[in-house]
Amino acid sequence: MAKSNTPRFLQAIIDAFRLPELRKRILITLGILVVFRVLAHVPAPGVDSVALAEMMESNAMLGIFDLFSGGAFSNFSIVAMGVYPYITASIVITLMQPVIPQLQMLAMEGESGRDKITLITYILTIPLAALAAYGQIVTLQNQSALADTSVLGTIALILTLTAGTLILVWLGNQITEYGIGNGISIIIFAGIVAGLPEDIGRAFLAGEQGQYIGLIVFILLTILETYAIVVFSEAQRRIPVQYARTQFRGGRMYRSAGSNIIPIRVNTAGMIPLIFAIAIVSLPAMIGSYFANGSATEPNFWQHVVNIFSSSASLPLGLVYWGLYFILVFAFTFFYTQVMFQQQDIPGNLQRNGGFIPGIRPGKHTQDYLNSVTMNITWAGALYLAVIAILPFIAREITDVQLLQISSTGMLIVVGVVIDTMNQLEGQLAMRRYEGFIK
Repeated sequence: MAKSNTPRFLQAIIDAFRLPELRKRILITLGILVVFRVLAHVPAPGVDSVALAEMMESNAMLGIFDLFSGGAFSNFSIVAMGVYPYITASIVITLMQPVIPQLQMLAMEGESGRDKITLITYILTIPLAALAAYGQIVTLQNQSALADTSVLGTIALILTLTAGTLILVWLGNQITEYGIGNGISIIIFAGIVAGLPEDIGRAFLAGEQGQYIGLIVFILLTILETYAIVVFSEAQRRIPVQYARTQFRGGRMYRSAGSNIIPIRVNTAGMIPLIFAIAIVSLPAMIGSYFANGSATEPNFWQHVVNIFSSSASLPLGLVYWGLYFILVFAFTFFYTQVMFQQQDIPGNLQRNGGFIPGIRPGKHTQDYLNSVTMNITWAGALYLAVIAILPFIAREITDVQLLQISSTGMLIVVGVVIDTMNQLEGQLAMRRYEGFIK
């Protein structure tokens, strides 16, 4: 059979659509994303779009809400809260597992335990979504961006936004079960990609304003960031493991050995440290916005706080916000990696399954060794995440391009989702003896 001259990537797409089951999964995923984008353009009633746009520019935390809602928050649609409450609930449950023995026991019960934890996460999402919705409604009311401030109007809007979050979580689960990839991540990914046309338009506008050199440097930095994310997302330390196997043949016991590896990723924490850090570093400005009532010529204390803890601040004032952001991302990376390492209980699993690391005694010695390896490689992961976090500030100061921003969290999500989805498609094609996307 003659070899096709079609490029490998295009051939993989053609092969994917030739397979009925895989084609069905792809079409289901695309169909659900269309539904999501339609919901993202159904506006909630009574919101002043101009006042909302001003809020988005002055509050970095609202930018995170907009990111996880796929741009639905910027026009305050019925799914304006996005899946952010669900992600918050997932983080809370993950952090509580080492603290609450019942959750820790559920995590060790296998698939049934994980199903129960997932149910608890769904239940926790409801009050978190309602609370987040109320907080955003109060913020809109304080900025005179909401017309209906009655109690019934507020309750109706809270119920609408909470229901919107639950609908998106349900749609994400349908993608995970019947489609391709992680549904929640793909919904966030779709929202970020949907904003690309506007970003491209801003790029042309920057060129028209004579910022060609800055725009070129900006694009190069974006390419460099993408490359770094790909490298660190796939980077891992592989630790060899031996398994002693016992077999009975003819009434006699024989021992044989098997080998495997434990992959420890350089960036185990993913984007979670960025979410934690930006929530904390944006808190002073969010609180200050409630009390900043001075004039432009005589600003009060809280207006100074808002100016200092603003993501749009330039040098030297910007060093406060971005410097604190850098430190917090670096610290949270170590914290979250340690939490994840304890939850996985790799030394205990090895000992229960008759596995051991060559040259390392089982039990506490194995735990100390793995903990040491994890902490050592986390230095690189923490530094990488911290630099990625402040890259928007660096790019803005170097290029002086104010119309574009590299969203660190957004880039991590986009690249991570692309890699994960391609790996899943690769596995589906490989099972059917087709060539995939990756050489």
